[in-house]
Amino acid sequence: MHQLLHHYRPLILRTLSLSVSLATMSSSLAISVPLTVPHSSKTANSSSFLGFRNGIRSFGAGNLARSRVFMSASVGSQTVVNDALFSDYKPSLAFLFPGQGAQAVGMGKEAQTFPVAADLYKKANDILGFDLLDVCINGPKEKLDSTVISQPAIYVTSLAAVELLRAQDGGQQIIDSVDVTCGLSLGEYTALAFAGAFSFEDGLKLVKLRGEAMQEAADAAKSAMVSVIGLDSDKVQQLCDAANHEVDNDNKVQIANYLCTGNYAVSGGLKGVEAVEAKAKSFKARMTVRLAVAGAFHTSFMEPAVSRLEAALAATQIKTPRIPVISNVDALPHADPDTIRKILARQVTSPVQWETTINTLLSKGLKKSYELGPGKVIAGIVKRINRGADIENVGA
Repeated sequence: MHQLLHHYRPLILRTLSLSVSLATMSSSLAISVPLTVPHSSKTANSSSFLGFRNGIRSFGAGNLARSRVFMSASVGSQTVVNDALFSDYKPSLAFLFPGQGAQAVGMGKEAQTFPVAADLYKKANDILGFDLLDVCINGPKEKLDSTVISQPAIYVTSLAAVELLRAQDGGQQIIDSVDVTCGLSLGEYTALAFAGAFSFEDGLKLVKLRGEAMQEAADAAKSAMVSVIGLDSDKVQQLCDAANHEVDNDNKVQIANYLCTGNYAVSGGLKGVEAVEAKAKSFKARMTVRLAVAGAFHTSFMEPAVSRLEAALAATQIKTPRIPVISNVDALPHADPDTIRKILARQVTSPVQWETTINTLLSKGLKKSYELGPGKVIAGIVKRINRGADIENVGA
């Protein structure tokens, strides 16, 4: 035995030396075969949120784990992530999170019976600097409806609903089985937090700043939003075109939320919105409903908010989500943290592609979804898109 070791000693030493060299190299440079995608860039991998303990699940767990090995490259201390990591996702169970407008006085009350859910509101108070739960439960409605309060309130209450579901029999199994998530406008931040792209606290800080920046942008110009009920998107676009013929550039309108056939939100200057309301009947719209929001969200009117958001997003640690999170901007999942930052900054000035998102999920085989948070707005929209869709509400 001693003679064998003596004979192979040079080979063993060379092998050890090579292993150390390769390990050193892999910490500074690893090569991957990239896919052709429009976006790519940097940063880290997945993490868990509020008690997700089982790492990557569902979504072809083995294939996804292997994909992350071959589709990311470590360069120096940074990890380059191929943004197309989730491009071939096959959804079966989705979590959907509501956006601004879903808030209602009394929300959050049920969550107080579950310590983990209740603790989210306590954490929120320290970040926001006011008693969020008190406003959620007691109002007044006008205060809760304000952009700077409603956005954090919906974010926290929606994630509290996740904890309420977890506490139910079989709830953890449902959570572990979720293989895709998305949210309507503000709800995209909730979805990203659920998917581990950033922490609860960091997400809340972003949502707080987002609400403040959007409110300031709305205060800088006279603008509004209106829902047009009973028309398809082509007809609503024609209605917008007709209204735009009658107003100056500062009052132009556009479709801001593609929710579902028969329900599209139009945003723009106040005079343009008033022109839409005046002409809607002549285009055979069933009705219009002025939305109780601060201004023309998801249009260029929100441009002043973008730079503040970009700065905040740049300073926030964002990781590759553990499951696909579908973007409002392009109805696609993104894996690269830098791309996610850019998408979130663009989101406030870009139309929400919710109808395309839901249609895509259903066409890819989605079997069931849960709406988590206040209200039943999401469930109503999903049912309008596909009456046979299986969706369940979990409030808080």
